[in-house]
Amino acid sequence: MPQRQLAVALNIDTATYCKIEKGDRRAKREQVETIAFVLNADKNVLLSQWLADQLLVTLADEKAIAEMALKIAQQTLKQK
Repeated sequence: MPQRQLAVALNIDTATYCKIEKGDRRAKREQVETIAFVLNADKNVLLSQWLADQLLVTLADEKAIAEMALKIAQQTLKQK
């Protein structure tokens, strides 16, 4: 599928879509859901990757404590 068609589906210009595709800009959750729908891809797989990327960006400057923070978050999720 051409980039311009995906850009139209996302209601953004092609240049912005190219930045997302190259990793220069992060997609919004809604955009990931739209991409999954348009490409007939597994939404949960794409959203899981998107969320993992969000976590990595957040934790990038916290390498010394990132693993501990992730363990705490995982334990908290299990309790809910």
